[in-house]
Amino acid sequence: MKIGKVISQLCIRIPLILWAIIVIYPIVWMFLGSFKSNAEIYASPWTWPEVFNIDNFILAWTEYNIGSGFINSAIVTILGTALCLAFAIPTSYALERVRFKGSQFLFNVYLASMMIPAVLGWIPLFFLLMKMNMLDNLWALSLVYAISHVPFTIFILTSFMGNVPKELEEAAAIDGMSPYGVLLKVVTPLVKSGIITASILNAISFWNEYFMALILLQSEKKNTLGVAMDLLNQNAEYNSAWGALFAGLSIAVIPIIIIYALFQRHIVKGMTEGAVKG
Repeated sequence: MKIGKVISQLCIRIPLILWAIIVIYPIVWMFLGSFKSNAEIYASPWTWPEVFNIDNFILAWTEYNIGSGFINSAIVTILGTALCLAFAIPTSYALERVRFKGSQFLFNVYLASMMIPAVLGWIPLFFLLMKMNMLDNLWALSLVYAISHVPFTIFILTSFMGNVPKELEEAAAIDGMSPYGVLLKVVTPLVKSGIITASILNAISFWNEYFMALILLQSEKKNTLGVAMDLLNQNAEYNSAWGALFAGLSIAVIPIIIIYALFQRHIVKGMTEGAVKG
């Protein structure tokens, strides 16, 4: 029995270890390449750098506008995530707790909108923002990000709010608390795991987004990190700035790795807690 159990464990763990190596190795190779000179990269891209220096990071940050792209991406990510929560939290509560005529239909509309490819709305959205003089505007891009992820956020939060005991809300209402007070002071703290989960998933999506930023932002100083990285990639082909390209990729990846490392337990906890409605 023990031998069979060991073999079964090995059959599970060995493929997982191999998969982890396949995923992690390119990331490590990218980080090492960011500290190398072009000569070292051409000589042997698989070895450790002779000297760890940050010249490539400085070059990417200043000369190739990765610094401004990083700041712009941080702005639209934070603002878009905050706006998305501001729209989705009260809507989720209304759909889950305030049963009004058509609430189920409206919830189904939100779910159905998740199935529609976003690319279908790019051209109408472009002309709409152009008429409103909101092209090349980070605030407008943040609003677009937020609205596009409201259905997904509602889908997550309604399952969490369904698990909140109604007795707590009724007790708060008896004590004279308004519906908004019940939402903000009673329900919202109890669905913190869902809010954190939705916020992190949305933030990662906003940080990595490329096409909407490419379409709606027209000046180089407004470029987000994804667009700036695309320009750096094109320059690397002509100027042989491979070290700067690796450094730019590292700058783009590090925040996501840090955020996921810090909040991975919240993500797993949030996805499991919200999987089944109470």
